[in-house]
Amino acid sequence: MNKAQRYLVFLVGLFVNSLGVSVITKADLGTSPISSIPYVLSLNFPFSLGAFTVVFSFLLIAIQLGILRRNFKAEHALQIPVSFLFGIFIDLTMAMLGDFVPTLYPFKLLFLLVGCVILGVGVYMEVVADVAMLPGESFVRAVCTTWKTEFGLTKICFDVSLAVIAAVLSLVLAHRLQGVREGTILAALLVGFLARLLGRLLPFTKPKASPAAASSQDGGQPGWVISIGRQFGSGGREIGKYLADQLGFAFYDKELIGEIAGITGYSEDYVQKREESMTNSLLYDLVNQMYGHAAHQSAPKDAIFQAQSAVIRDCAAKGRCVIVGRCSDYILRDDARCLSLFLHAPLAWRVQRKMAAEHWTQAQARSEIAKTDKRRGDNYRYYTRQIWGHADHYDLCVDTRLGKEYILQAVRQAMAQRERLAAQGQAGG
Repeated sequence: MNKAQRYLVFLVGLFVNSLGVSVITKADLGTSPISSIPYVLSLNFPFSLGAFTVVFSFLLIAIQLGILRRNFKAEHALQIPVSFLFGIFIDLTMAMLGDFVPTLYPFKLLFLLVGCVILGVGVYMEVVADVAMLPGESFVRAVCTTWKTEFGLTKICFDVSLAVIAAVLSLVLAHRLQGVREGTILAALLVGFLARLLGRLLPFTKPKASPAAASSQDGGQPGWVISIGRQFGSGGREIGKYLADQLGFAFYDKELIGEIAGITGYSEDYVQKREESMTNSLLYDLVNQMYGHAAHQSAPKDAIFQAQSAVIRDCAAKGRCVIVGRCSDYILRDDARCLSLFLHAPLAWRVQRKMAAEHWTQAQARSEIAKTDKRRGDNYRYYTRQIWGHADHYDLCVDTRLGKEYILQAVRQAMAQRERLAAQGQAGG
């Protein structure tokens, strides 16, 4: 998107954001954490929710100025007009909804969920536009920048603090709880989750072509890249190393961890434990949903995957290499010189192999194989939206019981056939 388009998307997103806040508020089950304090004040003083939103936003900007000091830049000043617009949009959307308030609890809950969806869309549009941040998210970023705290945890603490302060204000001013209810918790959980989900399913912009993809398109690709997916216990690493040695290729498996760690700033041990592991994608999204608000910071595992993708593309751009796992077949899917290989074997054979190699009991081997394959499969499905190990996604699927030599010959034949087909295609063109 060009600059004008980004500003347009941001303005529309800001309006959608305000509409989501208003719909959630009208559900009368508590409003979103960021709006909880302005909403409680609007219930007890003769000023609108939008007016108190502007005042509260200015307070957050002032605190940011105190936190950042010399690091308070022009981009932070954009929060001032954005806050004015956001307050105006909130009052406008509240007026559009009029006096409508659902009376039955199921309809209140439905209205709340609709509001969360709308607000999630608005947050996503603002993040995509990457023009400015609302004061709430900018405040969290300022805290993280100054004291080197982790964004997700800081955002959670910030939201909880807002809800607690709103509840105390309500009890002091109205002698009863207003504005903070179960809807506040649901909004806190769902909005960021929905923004992240939209980011994966409905991107406004397509990713740039990788260096490897570009080189294959212009004929400058220096050589083949073999991507290996493997079941745990099938011997994928050993076979990958054998192929690399026999073909004179570079070999990348655990060798990538150091580079990924260098890019992300995480330790090698931290990267190794998380790079190909996803315990539960829904739980992961719920835990890391706060990053839906972070325009310039990814959730830790997302950051690892992004760094991993960059490293894999750099390796592929050099050519003549074997890359094991890490969704490399998907990352290099547009590279015409990538041959994707999935290695598998019957469960009983893999169990016996791991028992011998690791001195595990049969029960231990079965358990580790099941857990590892599930984590790899969930990780692959989360980042590629494809089924791990499905034959349609690979050039070759081979049973490792057939032996290293057989697999080597199959790979050589596949590369030769691809070369012939490419030559025929060029001749036909």
